[in-house]
Amino acid sequence: MKTPPRRPLARLIAVAALVAGATGGIAAPAVAAPTPPTPVAWGPCAYEDLVTLPATEVLRYSCARHPVPIDPARPQRGTVELALMRRAADNPDTRIGSLFLNPGGPGGSGYKLPQAMKNYLSPEVLSRFDLIGFDPRGVGRSSPVRCFTTQEDNDALNARISAIPLTEEQERSTNAAYGDYGRACGQLGGPLLNHMSTEHVARDLELLRAGVGDAKLNFLGFSYGTLIGATYANLFPQNARAIVLDGNVDPLLRTTNGLEYDRQRTEGFELALDELLTQCDSAGPAACAFSGDAKAKFTELRDTAERDGTLRFPALSPDWRMTFEAFTNFMSTAVYNQAVELPTVAILLQSAYDALHPSGARARTAATPAITLPPNAFEPSRDILPDSPYTSDDSYSAVNCTDKPFLHWPGLVPPIADAWDRAMPTFGRGLAWGDPGICVQWPFAARWAERYTGPWNRSTPNPVLLVGNTHDPATRYAFSQRMSTRLGNARLVTVEAIGHTILGRSTCADRIATDYLINLAAPAKGTVCQPNEVAFPAR
Repeated sequence: MKTPPRRPLARLIAVAALVAGATGGIAAPAVAAPTPPTPVAWGPCAYEDLVTLPATEVLRYSCARHPVPIDPARPQRGTVELALMRRAADNPDTRIGSLFLNPGGPGGSGYKLPQAMKNYLSPEVLSRFDLIGFDPRGVGRSSPVRCFTTQEDNDALNARISAIPLTEEQERSTNAAYGDYGRACGQLGGPLLNHMSTEHVARDLELLRAGVGDAKLNFLGFSYGTLIGATYANLFPQNARAIVLDGNVDPLLRTTNGLEYDRQRTEGFELALDELLTQCDSAGPAACAFSGDAKAKFTELRDTAERDGTLRFPALSPDWRMTFEAFTNFMSTAVYNQAVELPTVAILLQSAYDALHPSGARARTAATPAITLPPNAFEPSRDILPDSPYTSDDSYSAVNCTDKPFLHWPGLVPPIADAWDRAMPTFGRGLAWGDPGICVQWPFAARWAERYTGPWNRSTPNPVLLVGNTHDPATRYAFSQRMSTRLGNARLVTVEAIGHTILGRSTCADRIATDYLINLAAPAKGTVCQPNEVAFPAR
């Protein structure tokens, strides 16, 4: 993207100084003396939550609402209720225990995850474990944090926000809207807003473990859920049995330097896109329609979309156009979760390139197949398997702005975005206006509430099983490598794949996870797996 020529160098130097200083931490709060656990009171689930299941499956499910203290250090201040769903083990006689699930986010609903995970977990795991999904505090059905009283208020504020501000007026409007958003959350978020850190979620998880009667915790977390698992493993190491973390964060960097964490996360998206284009060229035109100096062609498409505001995609229809923002979101989704299969992405990109160069359009031996895009093809990337839309609550920002410290001020977001744009031209500007823009205007008490910043090296009785893709955009491979060295007892499985998280898409990794969950068998150091499908299969 082009950089507006207006930022004095001194401001960028100030940004660098702030980044270098963002290394402080916040000590974990004192916690009230433990009390006997309150058993989870299971009962029938609501009809609408099970209506899509076959009749033979419905009887396996039960649901509950379980109270946990808003503030574990001061339980007298009241409770919030967590919503849980349980799928009973297929074979109760060989049942090992419960397997708690978290899809990531933060803000991803885990309540109905036991239903979805049937497509991710092996029959052996389904046979031996109850699957328990839950909405963490402030999310979905669990006392959601809300910063608006009406959808109209939410829509009015969002209308003032540019996801990728390109002009000074868009920057001013977006910064002002973020300030109003922070003030609205301070006024309407309630007492829970100051207790949304991942540490609180990990402490809730300990209460749930005890509440279902398990002696030790079994946990499967994706993406942000890996921070929940790592935090639990260090707060309650002796209570951990089997913890599987897929798509890992760097826990130390995330909780001590939000700006640098997000910069490296943004770089992960760029690296994944670069690998996608590299593999496209290697696959050749039969497998990848966009091959043939794919990186140069993509740069031209991106720059044209920014300059003209839209880009035409004749493969969808003769005058189908994507806005610059939609194009950026489309590409982030392509490397994130392949909502559109990558060969189809290649056809779309080549059709856009041909529209810019009609005289040199690549001859086709057959008509381009009709292409339709799923509704989520243009959505900004979050984490896997969300059950409720982000507009239903404000937990995403509530967690991130508590966990990730940002020490700059709102006026520095534009030069940060400029610097990221120069270094990371596809995703840098947009992601710089994400948490680095929102969180610096978050309510002060919530921004500086207690959060867990370590130590991260406490040893669990069994190794924590980590799984990381070599080209994961949102939780880059370097984060998984760092997680493996920061934890006191961990084993990393590498999967040579593009995309965010991998379990359910790599038979090799799935078998390792199954053996670990059931038999506590840790894989050999340096284990490398392949995905079930390559990015561009030969045709």
